[in-house]
Amino acid sequence: MPDHPLSRLFAPVLDAPNRLRACMVVGRLAQSLDGRIATANGASQWIGGAEDILHTHRLRALCHVVLVGAGTIAADDPQLTTRLVPGPHPLRVVLDPARRLGAAYRVFQEGPPSMLVTTTAGPDTHGQAEVLRVPPDVRTGCDLAALLAVLAGRGLTRVFVEGGGVTVSRFLMAGLLDRLHVTIAPLILGSGRASFVLPEVQCIADGLRCPWAVYPLGCDILVDMQLDGARPRQPAA
Repeated sequence: MPDHPLSRLFAPVLDAPNRLRACMVVGRLAQSLDGRIATANGASQWIGGAEDILHTHRLRALCHVVLVGAGTIAADDPQLTTRLVPGPHPLRVVLDPARRLGAAYRVFQEGPPSMLVTTTAGPDTHGQAEVLRVPPDVRTGCDLAALLAVLAGRGLTRVFVEGGGVTVSRFLMAGLLDRLHVTIAPLILGSGRASFVLPEVQCIADGLRCPWAVYPLGCDILVDMQLDGARPRQPAA
């Protein structure tokens, strides 16, 4: 891949995890120019263009795990496969701490292996998906570090957090993102769901600044942020 025009973008995703961290974790969002990932009623397909969709499938193929929140499954019923690019399908992981999703969604009924992550008691399978119980966490819904440790123990050390905004924000708040890919489309919605759900800051200096690089992605642009576990300022207890 060294001669590929996007090799500098993908190379960090393939890096070995930091010795202090269980997994290499890359988060991903596609947003409008005014920072919206969906309309107020949840419609989000497709904010990014065709190249953005291909980029998402490439990240799935490069990672051992693709992870989404329950809201993404409920809104889009995605397959979470690599059907548009060459490469293996990742393990499909759905975060559903309250176990509110039914088993009829495609990710639980067809395709490659999948896993439902919850904090509640119940059957050990959900449709065809394995169920993994992790401890609850007051800020992130479930213990994300514990989840990454379980995945790493299975040799699954490259994790792609595909969405939605709440789930990516929770990994960011926990200091568990190594990279963050944000596609910005030439689109203004004027209202809708914000890209990130984070605690309020009181001044600009309290915001999170990290090194970044910008890449053309068809009619969109892609911002690659180097987080290395950086997190937003935590609110006072």
